[in-house]
Amino acid sequence: MSASAKWTAVTKTATKSPQLKSLSDYIQERFEEFSRSQKDVARYIVDHLDEAAFLTAEELARRASTSSSTVVRFSQALGFEGYPELQQAAIEEYRTTIAAAGANGGALFSFDHSELEGSLSADYSNLEETARKLSSDQVNSAVAALAEAQRIVIVGVDQMAFFASYLRHTLSLLDIRAEIVASTGGESLQRLGRIDENTLVITLSAGRAHPLLLRAMKLALHRGARTLAISDATMSEVGEHAELTLYFSSNSPSFTRSHTALMALVQGLAHGLYARDEAAHKDRIRAYKLK
Repeated sequence: MSASAKWTAVTKTATKSPQLKSLSDYIQERFEEFSRSQKDVARYIVDHLDEAAFLTAEELARRASTSSSTVVRFSQALGFEGYPELQQAAIEEYRTTIAAAGANGGALFSFDHSELEGSLSADYSNLEETARKLSSDQVNSAVAALAEAQRIVIVGVDQMAFFASYLRHTLSLLDIRAEIVASTGGESLQRLGRIDENTLVITLSAGRAHPLLLRAMKLALHRGARTLAISDATMSEVGEHAELTLYFSSNSPSFTRSHTALMALVQGLAHGLYARDEAAHKDRIRAYKLK
């Protein structure tokens, strides 16, 4: 029996037997064996299973920022004959997930809906998925690191620059100052150059991490700074070098990733800081007329 045939048998049985591995579990076990481009495909499938189950190889390649040939080679590296067999395994796992969700009350939206409802439904699911994958220990540790840091540097490039700015804004409302690194320009690099053991370095990433984020994280580790990686990949390349990690789900039926869960995560961190000493912050928040 071929490797793909064995896998098909395992996948089909997995809907009945929870002891057998899902496609996501199998990919995560084999993750370190893949090339860098194949890892991009692996991350996307694991974190966006509901999309991967119904995308063509070309569409999946585009969303994972790689080529369709890489998607095919990745499928074969897992033991499938080609991408259609991998996609079938993704569909099997997705159906199992949907069945479990239905047993717990079902989805908020039907699958027959407008584009707006589809986007709202994806955002709703992203919030649920993010909440499921985050532990209270992870969140509490991140809040404590923010509260205790003498200096905070937030690194976010391209679309993540906005969220870096928003995180800095929410922190400033609590009288916590933070600096942003959003480019490879001279001023940004100077901010990185001042990283020391009293600094907390926070990186924000969606999809493949920008090289600047990896550079910042490695520099922080070298200088003994604390590090927090916020990413939409459970197997984030930046997260591998971080002391603390927080995950957010970014599935979307649209042409861009959803950032609803990321925004909620930033809000949650700010609320956690506020709740640590609500009395101390109350007057300041009232002065801003935020509540």
